[in-house]
Amino acid sequence: MSESRGTSLLIVEDDLALQKQLRWSLDRYEAATAADANAALMQFRKLTPGVVTMDLGLPPDQDGVTEGFRLLDRLLELDPYVKVIVLTGQNDQSNALRAVRAGAYDFLAKPVDPDVLALTVERAMRMRELQDENRRLAAGQGSALGALLTRDAAMQRVCRTIEKVARADATVLLLGESGTGKEVLAQGLHEAAGRKGRFIAINCAAIPENLLESELFGYEKGAFTGAAKATPGKIEVAHGGTLMLDEIGDLPLSLQAKLLRFLQERSIERLGGRQEIPVDVRVVGATHQNLRQLISEGRFREDLYFRLAEIVIDIPPLRDRQGDAVLLAHAFAKRFASEQRRKGLGFSDDALRAIDQHRWPGNVRELQNVIKRAVIMAEGERLTAEDLGLATDGRALDELDLRTVRERAERQAVVAALARVDGNIVRAAELLGVSRPTLYDLMAKLQIK
Repeated sequence: MSESRGTSLLIVEDDLALQKQLRWSLDRYEAATAADANAALMQFRKLTPGVVTMDLGLPPDQDGVTEGFRLLDRLLELDPYVKVIVLTGQNDQSNALRAVRAGAYDFLAKPVDPDVLALTVERAMRMRELQDENRRLAAGQGSALGALLTRDAAMQRVCRTIEKVARADATVLLLGESGTGKEVLAQGLHEAAGRKGRFIAINCAAIPENLLESELFGYEKGAFTGAAKATPGKIEVAHGGTLMLDEIGDLPLSLQAKLLRFLQERSIERLGGRQEIPVDVRVVGATHQNLRQLISEGRFREDLYFRLAEIVIDIPPLRDRQGDAVLLAHAFAKRFASEQRRKGLGFSDDALRAIDQHRWPGNVRELQNVIKRAVIMAEGERLTAEDLGLATDGRALDELDLRTVRERAERQAVVAALARVDGNIVRAAELLGVSRPTLYDLMAKLQIK
């Protein structure tokens, strides 16, 4: 494992003996400690640690969870990206799940296995590093990518891909369902490229076919009835910048041929004109359709597809972005509550559960609209599932059980490691980054022979 000195960690534990034990087991990290909520907040403001481990039972309510949840809410308010690992009693799973729904990263039952704790903290540190990298990229590239709030690893990889290809001249094709943020990504690509021209977006599906050609390529005076003066098209207007062709799958075949010629020659002719006009523009195509299927149906040119698809980026739908729906819901609620002067507005547990369960066929755009309507219409201080207009299924709590998910992932990892080293326990433990006793315990727990 790589050395992690210098990475700040905060351990919140009122049992001083256990606090010392936790610090010792996590000695590879530069850790601070606190025995109560006030001290924890003081240390948090001073250090801004990426990861916090904490007990829910804190003074003056060691036997309850009130102080613990109050501290959790305050930490997430100060830094929404902090990874909080909650330590709970063996029979306190309900509060652990409640903590996860409130924003905690993970939970572990006491007594905590030092190796499991170390692995959990390491994963949390890595996740925080990925997020910090994503935010740094966004900050350096303007506000467009910054608007793409995400904790999902796949979406973070999309952002990193955008950053990598931004300086190249390659044509980019963004594929994803409606509402997934294709235009935001295209704007981020434009800003990261540092092009001096404008970012121009045109929706190929929203403009009638008889007008689309003049919108794209412009026209000369007298080209048609009503053409009183020469007018540049969107391609010309985007000279030196970026042109986004949204819903390019709806581009008529006649215009596909003309667009292909432009991509090959990098010059255009206005309607009614004979002059070749050179244009320097970065083209970004976007669609929710399966272009290969359209090609097989004769509705999209294969040669145009290969011109557009120099770099293809698949954007995952919101339902596949783990945790992002709730994360974005909090961000939208905060923004709209501020606009409506309803600061302090939050979500009830059933609302968060409903947000997490909903499939969001309209993706981020649908989520944004739902939250905005709820903020405007809700009467209480907490947005409920009813305010959101979303149904909730209590059975989904089982699906949220991180212990089940973790055990499934641990089983896969242990089985794969044992297979790779032909059953050698010592080598398997090294691959997994755990001690031999821990591996034996895992094998016993997971019933792996």
